[in-house]
Formats: sequence, structure tokens, C-alpha cells
Amino acid sequence: MAKTVYIWLGIVTLVVLVLTWLWGVAGWLFVLLVPAWILALSDSLQAEHSLRRNFPLISRARWLAEYLRPFVRQYFIESETDGAPISRMFRSIVYQRAKRENDTNPFGTKVDVYRDGYEWLAHSLGALSVDESDSQPRITIGGDACKQKYSASILNISAMSFGSLSAAAITALNRGAKHGNFYHNTGEGGISPHHLQGGDLVWQVGTGYFGCRNDKGRFDPGLFRENAARDSVRMIEIKLSQGAKPGHGGILPASKNSPEIARIRAVEAGTKVISPSTHPEFKTPTGLLEFLQKLREMSDGKPVGFKLCVGRRREFVAICKAMVESGILPDFITVDGGEGGTGAAPLEYSNSVGMPLREGLAFVDDCLSGFGVRDRVRVIASGKILTGFHLVKNLALGADLCNSARGMMLALGCVQSLLCHTNRCPTGVTTQDPELMRGLVVEDKYQRVYRFHDETVHSVADLLSSSGLKNSSALNRSHIYRRINQHEILRYDELFPEVVPGSFLKPPYPEVYAELLEIASADSFAGR
Repeated sequence: MAKTVYIWLGIVTLVVLVLTWLWGVAGWLFVLLVPAWILALSDSLQAEHSLRRNFPLISRARWLAEYLRPFVRQYFIESETDGAPISRMFRSIVYQRAKRENDTNPFGTKVDVYRDGYEWLAHSLGALSVDESDSQPRITIGGDACKQKYSASILNISAMSFGSLSAAAITALNRGAKHGNFYHNTGEGGISPHHLQGGDLVWQVGTGYFGCRNDKGRFDPGLFRENAARDSVRMIEIKLSQGAKPGHGGILPASKNSPEIARIRAVEAGTKVISPSTHPEFKTPTGLLEFLQKLREMSDGKPVGFKLCVGRRREFVAICKAMVESGILPDFITVDGGEGGTGAAPLEYSNSVGMPLREGLAFVDDCLSGFGVRDRVRVIASGKILTGFHLVKNLALGADLCNSARGMMLALGCVQSLLCHTNRCPTGVTTQDPELMRGLVVEDKYQRVYRFHDETVHSVADLLSSSGLKNSSALNRSHIYRRINQHEILRYDELFPEVVPGSFLKPPYPEVYAELLEIASADSFAGR
């Protein structure tokens, strides 16, 4: 891209010099007016756009304004707390921490602390020094059936495929993970050479089975064993659904499906790739757990879990029933929020499908506790996690650790231009265009990813010390407050009352869950 720009600048400069020497002002008027008349005539004759037909040439300003509108708004209009899906305030804190710049806030908060929905952490008069809190907390993942347990950071890179992200972005993320000793989830696009930079991997197996797929698109045990045996693959995650488009298969636009990506995924290059909505290898909750156990055995006992955005609550209750009846437990469950997503998704799915993270996370935590298996299954929260408070809030609600996708993208240099699905990402993060990818310098960006992780985890230790807590496992729902309205404030444990461990195993069931427990069945996602 840069090379092309320089070539055109050279050509334009040469033309300007020649025309100025030959024709002067008259020549320039000729050069400008003749093309304008041709364009106006073309507009008046075309039948596709009414505005261009009725108002030739000048109506093109509308399309220019539409193109520039997001950029004008972002850079000249929005305040620190404006901007979607991520406000300037949160984008700025990621940039500052990624560059290890001053990230303190002057003159008080810019947030309205009296608005409905405002949340805060309860500090303690018995606060500790930061040195007394665990500065780099680790969580061990792996149950009794797991031979190769894994010690994970409380903040990691969430699932983003090679395809949705560029080769340079994947390389920088993995090198950052290696440097900071945290894991990198591959996303469902399979394991590429760019993932193999020494960082720990969580290999995600989606419905397309990329990386373990036969020529008919079904699961291939031999290919799975081959990839699962890699030293860098520390855990395997079965993707049931994702927050960006729950109940919908992954989407790889044709413009981003390069020959290299097609080869890794075993699909045809230059075509739009949509993964199936469901796994063809199992159809019931018990079938899911049997498939999970199969993957654990074929990977020689590495931790295996699954990822989902909560939809019908009875379906997750059915999975929990299957755990109890079969005795097969996942090593971890990743809960994605309906507000999540870094890739292409239909508008209806982004806006109106799937349970948001807070409600989904609390529900999963309660179900596991109610069925008496919570202490043997790790819970991972994924969805718009950008700061230490975001981490603390999700850990208090029930997560053991967290994944971040958009935070890591911002650390790479993403400017939220919202062109991720077009292959025209200006920062080289979400494009397969080699000239645009050139702008992302791996040597610089992997250090930013590492620093963002390091500074954010340190901020968690800081918050924990202010609450008088020594480690993240001491957090619970009583530590977070939420303003419900102008007259009422509730703690998370009042908003999301915790269930009695084991209370879902036999009647009488808690009233709120009684109907779900009656209709859910380990033999069917549809219920009894």
C-alpha cells in the first residue's frame, strides 16, 4: 500500500509540473472541468441511484460524507466516555498500558457515578500493601482425568483466528504471550505457522474442524492427534457458540480467504467460508461430554473444555446433568458474552442474540455449584475485558480467569476503524492485504501486547490490595456494588444470589431453578 501511494504521488507530481509548464492556469481548468462534465453526464444517465440521477456530481458529496462520518465522529466529536463498541476512555487506557505510558487519571472521574448501572469495588479499611497481594496470580486447570495440567494467567488472549486476523497480528500476539507467560487461543481457524512462535496455545476446535478436518468436513482423529501432540498446545477448547454470533457458524469473508489460509483450513481459496451452526460429531449433552473425553484421551490427557454463549438455560442445565450422570467433567468452561466479538457477524446476531456475559457467567457458576462440580471445573470469562476492574468484576461474579480479544487488538494498534470484515484494516490487524499488513511491525507490537497484559494484571493486584485481599480467588459477589436506580444500590450477591452447593442434585430444588431442573435431560438439548 505504501509503495503504491508513493508511485501515485510521484506520477501526480510529475503531471502537475508538466501541465503547469505547458498550460498554466488554463491547462489546470481543462484538466478539472472536463472529467467533472463526464462524471456529471454519467450520473444523469445511470439508473441505480436516484440522487445521482437528479443531482449529478454534487450528490456524490453524500457518499463522501458517509465514508468520513465515523472518522469525524471518533476524532472530533465523541467525548472520553463516548464511542462504541469501546469508548475512547477505555481505548486510551489500553494504548497507554501497551506503551507503558502514564495511565493515571487527572481531576477526578469523567464517569457519572449517579447513573443507573454504575458499578464499583468495595475497598477495605484493612487494605494491604501491593506487595502483600499476589502480583502474578496463576490458576491450575485440569481435573482428575487430566494428565497434563496447565497453570494459566488470569488474563489471556481470547479466540481470534488466523483469517480474521493477519499473519503479522497472530505472530505478534503469540510472541507477546510467550514473553508474558500467558496463553493464546487460536480461534477456530486452526493452528498456523504464525501461532508457533513459542507462546502457549489453547487450540480451539470449532464446528468446521479446521486443523482436524477430512475432505468431507468431518472430524479427522489422525489430524487431531498430530496437532494436539504439539508441545505448544497446552489445552483444547470445543467451540459450541460464540458471543459475536451465537447459534451461527463462523464467517470468513471471501476477500480474506487467501491461499495460505485455505491450505490451513482445507477449503477452497477465495471463497466465503461459513462453519456449520452445530457439531456433527454429537447431538446430545452426553454426546458432547463423550466427545470431550475422546479428545482428552487422544491428546494424552491435556485439559479439554468447551466454550459457549448461554442461550436456552435448560440446555446448560442438561449438560450439567450429563456431567453428573456420566462422570465426565470438562476441565474448563469458557463463557462468552453476547456483547463479544471481533469478527464478521450479521447485525441481528451482534445486537439481539445471546445472553450478556454478566448474566451468563453467574448462571454457569450457579449451575456448576448447584450440581456439586464447581470445585472441579474452571470457569473462564470472555467478553469486552479491557481493565483491571473488568477482570475483578468477572472474577467476583464467578470466573477463575479471563480472556480478552478486543483489548489485545487495541494493544496491537487497532484504532477501531470498524473495517475488520472488509480486508481494508488500516493498521494491518484484521487484513490479509500484504501491503496493509506491512504497517504492523511485529517486533514493536508483541512488546505492546506483553506490556498491556503485565500492566493490567498489576492493576488487578493493586485493586485486590485495596480490598484487603491477597489473591484473586478471595473475590466474591459481595465485593461489587451496582446502582440499580437513584434510590437503590445492591451488591452482586443480592443481584445474583448464590445457590447452595449440591442443591440441584435432588428435590426440593431451589424455586427459581425448579422448572429448568425438571425439564432438562442429559439425553437431549431439547429437554424432556
